[in-house]
Amino acid sequence: MIQPVILCGGYGTRLWPLSRPNRPKAFLKLLGERTLFQQALDRVADPAHFAQPIVVAGRDHANLVAEQAVLHSLIVEPEARDTAPAIALAAARLSPETVLLVCPSDHYIADREAFLRGVASAETLAAEGWLVCFGVNPDRAETGYGYIELGDSLRQGNRIARFVEKPDADTARSYVARGDFVWNAGIFVLRAGDYLSELEKQRPEMARWVRLAVDGGHEDRGAFHPAVQEFCAIEGESVDYAVMENTQRAAVVSADMGWTDVGNWDALRTARTADGKRKVVSAGNAELIDCRGVMIESDGPRVSAVGLRDVTIVVDGDEVLVVAHGSASNVAKLRGIKGE
Repeated sequence: MIQPVILCGGYGTRLWPLSRPNRPKAFLKLLGERTLFQQALDRVADPAHFAQPIVVAGRDHANLVAEQAVLHSLIVEPEARDTAPAIALAAARLSPETVLLVCPSDHYIADREAFLRGVASAETLAAEGWLVCFGVNPDRAETGYGYIELGDSLRQGNRIARFVEKPDADTARSYVARGDFVWNAGIFVLRAGDYLSELEKQRPEMARWVRLAVDGGHEDRGAFHPAVQEFCAIEGESVDYAVMENTQRAAVVSADMGWTDVGNWDALRTARTADGKRKVVSAGNAELIDCRGVMIESDGPRVSAVGLRDVTIVVDGDEVLVVAHGSASNVAKLRGIKGE
């Protein structure tokens, strides 16, 4: 049985004003009738292959998890410390031989069967001691994603030659042209014991504080709460930086599964327009005339637009956002977000 671990972290500030600290993007119905979090649970719902999922979330979002998830166990982080400690919290409470499938709660995957095929391939490598991440073949020179350079071939994938953080446009274009780079999807398959051993090697202080936090934790109303003082002593770091970029056992499997991290309004519009054509996409009360590449998202007020090109308009409560295509990554810089 594979043990899913669903990570609920981050606030999705680049999808402001729809995504806010009290209701981040994972818990919104952005693509379909189920929230991104619920879709993450749906993908691992087959009891023949997956154990009941473990959800790791902050205190602010525990109620949202309870509202949207039926069968799960919950680990409540007293403060956010990024993905490396979050994964370690789950791994430390499981048998070392347990194979974990670590998934973000706020990504979108269009092809569930391709995702499951990727899991099967990654599980084979994880059983041999590899720490495996999912790679997605790039179809454009995206500067908002991290990249992985493929190394030597393995039976079900490749060694990882190196990780590259978000490149500039020219570098991204060269990666796509070369054909030996994939996007880093932030999904991992690994054994609990292998991960903790590697964390102990690469980040011994983090591993020590995680163990103390788990040993001093307690159960309360069906949720596990690590010891606050010990967990908050951890210096937060992502699993990529803390473990994957340093280990000699990093591998990648390709999974072309219609993946996007729905990282900003441009990404959401692309996901909603899967055929790649430039068209109007609207949700809510809207009227558009002679518009192309325009997306409207309104929670009530009527939005009328005439003659616009490549613009997203969002109305949510008392906030209105108008952003041009290609500028969506800058939304998180708005002062209104920082004031929340």
